[in-house]
Amino acid sequence: MTKHGEFNWNELLTSDASVAIDFYRSSIGWTFRAEQMPSGGTYWLGLADEKPVCGLLTVDCSEREPVDRWITYVHVDDMDVAINKVSELGGTVLRPPWNVPGVGRVAMIRDPAGAELGWVTPL
Repeated sequence: MTKHGEFNWNELLTSDASVAIDFYRSSIGWTFRAEQMPSGGTYWLGLADEKPVCGLLTVDCSEREPVDRWITYVHVDDMDVAINKVSELGGTVLRPPWNVPGVGRVAMIRDPAGAELGWVTPL
């Protein structure tokens, strides 16, 4: 389990899951397990020695820009406190906190320099 301020999860948003899965399977030996999302899509868990190390999600190019990018999530103990500081410190809340079943509360932010980051308060 991670602690406040530690990197918690990495997730690849991609326009072509099969290409990404083939690449990471062949290059570093990850295996993948499909999980059904409540929305009906497929979320792929990347596994190293059967341990989940990342997630992979297919996105429509018209949904989000840019696609084909990794998102890193940092553990925050109190999402409300952390989110309230974003604007005060010159950042932007890209997506307000939402609940992810089985995961916790998640939000997307952009720091004052323009870098995007996910925050998560795990269950």
